Amino acid sequence: MGFFGGFKVTLQQMFKPRITNEYPIQKRPKPIRHHGRHVLNRYEDGMEKCIGCELCAGVCPARCIYVRGADNPPTDPVSPGERYGFVYEINYLRCIHCDLCVEACPTEAITESKLFEFSFTNRRDAIYTKDELVVGDDGRPRQQPWEDWREGDDVHTSAWMRATSPSGSAAYAGRALWSGELGYGVRAAEAGQSAAPDLIPPKDLGLVDGRGGHDDTEPGESGSDHDPDGSAHTAGGGSH
Repeated sequence: MGFFGGFKVTLQQMFKPRITNEYPIQKRPKPIRHHGRHVLNRYEDGMEKCIGCELCAGVCPARCIYVRGADNPPTDPVSPGERYGFVYEINYLRCIHCDLCVEACPTEAITESKLFEFSFTNRRDAIYTKDELVVGDDGRPRQQPWEDWREGDDVHTSAWMRATSPSGSAAYAGRALWSGELGYGVRAAEAGQSAAPDLIPPKDLGLVDGRGGHDDTEPGESGSDHDPDGSAHTAGGGSH
């Protein structure tokens, strides 16, 4: 190419459209199913969703979650169940953001936001407790000084799970099968699976011809796990 040929390539690039962003001033949009910092959600009446079952800690492959459950005070319960998460800690020096804790949670108490830009000046800050994880009275995540939250980071948390249908049935795609959250209400279900001709949905969905079409079940309702004659069907129902 020669000496001047190299400069020619450089000068040509100067007049072409830039494909890089001036990070951190400019940031690319985050994927809707991005795995980021966890939040512990609350019901619309303000009660915590966590019931202290410790399933998230048990399923965590990195062993970064520590939970201790306690009985709810009879006069001032923290959660609707018999128990609540008395201690809840996540060590982000270990967390790999696999979202298995979200999938294991029976009450959808823990979800992942889209925030991933947070760093620590000491190891203590990397261990988040309930004080940092439980959402505030407005339902929004509690923002820490070392976190760079941007608009939309708390929207559609754990969207990948909201597009996954129970028991692998595509008939559940787009159906909200979870309770409302403080500050957000019932989050919309994400479309992601389409019914195939060889996928027979559960009979409790009230779908036309048994393979798709109109759904006369109200959003948020889960049908019976049994057929009218009392026999259980195998397609499966329920929610995450």
